[in-house]
Amino acid sequence: MKKKLGLVFGCLCLVAPLVFAQAPAPDEPATAPGLAEAKAAQDAAVPSALDSALFYQLLLGEITLQEGEPAAGFALMLDAARKTNDAQLYQRATDIALQSRSGDAALQAAKAWQQAQPSSREANRYVLQILIALNRVADTAEVLETDIRLAPAPERLAALAAVPRIYARVNDKKLASATVEKALADYLNQAATASAAWTTLGRMRLAANDSSGALDAAKRAQAFDASAEGPVIVALDLMDPKLPEAESLVQKYLTSNAKALPEIRLAYARALLDAQRYTEATAQLQLVTSEKPDFPQGWLVLGSMQLQDNQLTQARASLERYVALVQQQAPQADDKRGLAQAYLWLSQVAEKRKDYAAAEAWLSKIDNSSDLAQAQIRRASILASQGKLNEGRQLIRQLPERSPEDSRQKLNAEVNLLREVKQYQPAYDLLVQALAKTPEDTDLLYDQAMMAEKLGRLDEMEQLLRQIIQLKPDFHHAYNALGYSLAERNLRLPEARELIQKALSYAPADPFIQDSLGWVEFRLGNKAEAARIFETAYKDKPDAEIAAHFGEVLWSLGLHERAKAIWKEGQLINPDNETLLETLKRLRVRL
Repeated sequence: MKKKLGLVFGCLCLVAPLVFAQAPAPDEPATAPGLAEAKAAQDAAVPSALDSALFYQLLLGEITLQEGEPAAGFALMLDAARKTNDAQLYQRATDIALQSRSGDAALQAAKAWQQAQPSSREANRYVLQILIALNRVADTAEVLETDIRLAPAPERLAALAAVPRIYARVNDKKLASATVEKALADYLNQAATASAAWTTLGRMRLAANDSSGALDAAKRAQAFDASAEGPVIVALDLMDPKLPEAESLVQKYLTSNAKALPEIRLAYARALLDAQRYTEATAQLQLVTSEKPDFPQGWLVLGSMQLQDNQLTQARASLERYVALVQQQAPQADDKRGLAQAYLWLSQVAEKRKDYAAAEAWLSKIDNSSDLAQAQIRRASILASQGKLNEGRQLIRQLPERSPEDSRQKLNAEVNLLREVKQYQPAYDLLVQALAKTPEDTDLLYDQAMMAEKLGRLDEMEQLLRQIIQLKPDFHHAYNALGYSLAERNLRLPEARELIQKALSYAPADPFIQDSLGWVEFRLGNKAEAARIFETAYKDKPDAEIAAHFGEVLWSLGLHERAKAIWKEGQLINPDNETLLETLKRLRVRL
């Protein structure tokens, strides 16, 4: 009996808000402060359609639901909703069906709600979401159009921008894109909504892998509003040598818009970095930091590039500037991750300067649990730099493994640690052990090939690289490494050139692949062509190894002073580069 009473009480708690939201309290005189206001609210209340019979029906519906009969509870609740035309009851009926995983019943209730209250955007959105969940995407066009029409004018652009998220889980992306295009037909040419509507369509086409259609949508969106960020974000996702017009849209926004968002310029710089266009990326980052000196993210990315280029003084200044700016604000979650990354890079700067105490001090500032593993890996590198390799390896091995990604991170960290201190055989052995578990892992095979090359096992290196090409024909690093290895040994030079050109077909702007092509042309005796290629590669990416090769070509052409100038620049970039040191020694050049 107690159990039954408890169940009834629980159901009363569920029904009570529906009752008291509608039924005014009896008219009573105000006897205490605040009751006058309550009385006024009661007088304004709409008379309730809820009589004792209907109250009993609601109570019975909740009881049957609690007793494990959702179909009966749903039917009672939907009938009550129809009798009262109450939005809360329609929503309750729909939720009951959804909770019992009855999609058809949920759609029935939501449509009944929509028909009873055609101006309710909430009812319409329920129908839209249920249709998508039922994979009835083609039926959503009219409902989506209604949703946007029902949105208040100030919220309409936001409603358009939210559309791709609504369809994010749809499997048939092409059907989703076509459905959205149909729904947005009336908004694609209205001045107030055209740019946002075309941007939304561009994002839908992008998700459907329709790159040319997405580009066309972005162009149309920008034509309606040159200052809009949406079309540019679509264009950034499309940036590719095969679609040069996408980058033109980005450049047009940045050059013609005095109020261009620094986030857009930063995203453009990152896209240039992904395309290995380092000089242009650096130029964009310098514009970000000069135009918006209080924009933290620009300093963070610029600092990382400067560190990569071994510009330690500049990297430290940029990263410290980022830290100072973020600490002036109230750090958000993303800022905390950025701070952790900045501390890691500042530690690396200090380590390169052999200031190990400062390196450890930067690491000690990291308190974000998700970044502690990276901090430990950095500590391992500091130990190895001090001749404590075994302690460093042990530090890495003690890291917890909560997922396969953790295990892979530890393996990569230990291999990189051994590579840094030129312990190639132990690194090779680690990779052999890992490949025994995943023999077709192309990334591990590539690392093993590079270790085999360091150990002088060139035939094995070639075998591994060809295996990678067989497994993954677009793995451009394998083509480049094999072609460069042949050119370095002055073997099968026409084949070497063909391999490197194949690599360039996948990554045409990569200065390191251009460096390989210049080297094979030099080996073939095409010195002028080699010099031209190195000129471009070195301009795009000032690097010690490219400087070594470029200088040797210039030296062979009799341009000794220019060759020495390039080599000196290379020494400033990385005085320990093996290729540069070997070149100067072989040619008996003193700088």
